[in-house]
Amino acid sequence: MTHAFEFLFWLGVVWLGYVYVGYPALLCFVGLFRSFHPDASNSYLPPVSVLISARNEQKDIGWKIAETLAWNYPRELLEVLVASDASEDGTDEILANVSDPRFRALRLQERKGKNVALNRLHELARGELLFFTDANSHIESACLRKMVHHFADPRVGCVTGSERTIREEEEFVATIGTRAFLGYESLVNTLESRLGSVLVCDGSVFCIRSSLFSKLQPELANDFELPISIGSAGHAILFDSTAVSYEKATSDPLEEFRRKRRICCQGVIGFWRLRHDLHGLRGWQFFSRKVLRWLGILPLALCLVSSASLVSNAFYASALALQIVFYSLTSLGWLLAARKRLGSRATAFPFYFVMVNIAAFTGFLDALFGRRFNVWESPAHSRGARTEVPLQGEKSPVAEAIVQGQNLSIAQRPYTELEPEKR
Repeated sequence: MTHAFEFLFWLGVVWLGYVYVGYPALLCFVGLFRSFHPDASNSYLPPVSVLISARNEQKDIGWKIAETLAWNYPRELLEVLVASDASEDGTDEILANVSDPRFRALRLQERKGKNVALNRLHELARGELLFFTDANSHIESACLRKMVHHFADPRVGCVTGSERTIREEEEFVATIGTRAFLGYESLVNTLESRLGSVLVCDGSVFCIRSSLFSKLQPELANDFELPISIGSAGHAILFDSTAVSYEKATSDPLEEFRRKRRICCQGVIGFWRLRHDLHGLRGWQFFSRKVLRWLGILPLALCLVSSASLVSNAFYASALALQIVFYSLTSLGWLLAARKRLGSRATAFPFYFVMVNIAAFTGFLDALFGRRFNVWESPAHSRGARTEVPLQGEKSPVAEAIVQGQNLSIAQRPYTELEPEKR
């Protein structure tokens, strides 16, 4: 049994080492022989449609529309489309009060989910490019221009940006962990982008050619399904680290656990349905970055159980002691997070790492047992994040009025309500 436990221990070590160190290192190596250099142009400015699905976003949708209409992009080339997914708060009233000619909105009378709403918006979109973002995401004014110039190269089908968390005076454990995770994901995206093959996008800030849009499946994530299908068709998918969105990270660990669980469940379902689109380089990327991570709790368990079984050996006893310290910090991080106490990196990193791996495996099991996430509730603690993000470029008077909280009286409103069965 000693040899068996030794094998299991090193299997766990190699597994974790490959996922978090080996895979990025191999991306660097592959990039030495296979690199993608887009022919970008700052003068390329096609029409763009911004698509936003909103469900009970009263706290954020007003400033979101204002901010988007004020982007540094030619007014005549930008339109903003918002779908209210049967909102039950004041979202619809805010949408109805926007009179900017570049803005259109619709309402789904029955709740259908984010992807159904985006499918409806695509039918209305007139832009050559589609820009996807979330109702609670602050987007820098120059972000769209930065992303659009990559599309001057006809080989480019999709560009994603970088999400960052809004720094607040009080930093909770879950918030610190989220920021570290996003930083690591940006590193991996950068390495994949050098190959022209970013695996998946950030749902708060990504852009695709309208001609490459395919009808979204309700159970999948749009930032997963679209890049998988676009990459399978041979188009390059890039990451621009200077195109930034800012979101308020939830301070509630349970909300973050549920979010990660849902994302992983949608990913597993998407993997099965789109498995024929994953082959060659992108198949290897998906296995390394997604599948092995979804099952990441297994190598953690292998290392712990096997080192405990080999404690008579000084090396494995030391390994066990390090793991005890690690999981003690994890427990302390969990206690601080549960009580909404301020934390440090020493507790936040272990807690978030373990929490994400448990959530991923739970989502994996959800998918196997048939659970689906057509609709879900957004984390309440990540909403209402009105911050002083500078609005640069041309500003819409209506947008400014919304920011200032004015209730506009408008005779003719470009607002439509679609019955669930109609298009």
